[in-house]
Amino acid sequence: MADHHGITLQAGPLRLAVRPDLGGSLAGLWHQGRPVLRSTEPGLLTGPRQSACFPLLPYSNRLGHRRFAWQGQNYTAEPNFDDSPHSLHGVGWLRAWQVVRQTADHLGLRYTHTPDGHWPFAFEAEQDIALTPQALRLDLRLRNTDAREQPVGLGWHPYFPQRDGSHLQADVTSRWERDALLLPTHATAQQGIDASVRSVDLDHCFGGWPGVALIRDAQFALRLSSTLPYLVVFTPPGQPHFCVEPVSHVNNAIQHADPVSQGLVALAPGAVATASLTLDVEAL
Repeated sequence: MADHHGITLQAGPLRLAVRPDLGGSLAGLWHQGRPVLRSTEPGLLTGPRQSACFPLLPYSNRLGHRRFAWQGQNYTAEPNFDDSPHSLHGVGWLRAWQVVRQTADHLGLRYTHTPDGHWPFAFEAEQDIALTPQALRLDLRLRNTDAREQPVGLGWHPYFPQRDGSHLQADVTSRWERDALLLPTHATAQQGIDASVRSVDLDHCFGGWPGVALIRDAQFALRLSSTLPYLVVFTPPGQPHFCVEPVSHVNNAIQHADPVSQGLVALAPGAVATASLTLDVEAL
């Protein structure tokens, strides 16, 4: 059973700790004891926002002012993030997940959502977590169990340690600018990202991403790859971590005039949306 001590997977030099009860989040990923992601021993983890990574569903980033319209109906969402005027990251990260499969290097988790004040549609989500001696692989599946078509987005929110020499390289073609409340306003051309993490101040969504980002420092060369087409990069100033988040849609896409054009899926009853992420780890 999963408890506050979490579940540990091991494959060669990689060790992964998972807290199904805390939003299906990863507590830590270590290579021979050195943290690859921001890592906390599972018994000490207090919540998903202190974790190594958590899943984003059924939307990522901010849902502006906690309200949206969908197919002629107006909906609101409960506050879920400090004193933010928006709700953030969906509901999966706030709920306990059930363990449905477990081996030494693989874990299957499930979360079943009943409509509530945070999200008005029913769905069932599964997260598969697999470890090899060289890589972490995450897969998400969300099935619409509601009688209505619903808007769906998927992603992950990994946290990387900011170390001396931390560097990010990703091919992108556009960047969504933000207003004072951190909601996107318009896209501008962006000639890729190739920079020291400390030299940039980002909390932006990037488009035209082919699905690969390279993250390296003096300890590791990491290759993050995903089936998802957008990348959120968050480099909070003065913090010992940064985030490189593969996501399926533009931030706050649900309030766009055409949400589907911004990556949200109009998921029919019974249909399934999927996503995957692989983090290849090379120790230097």
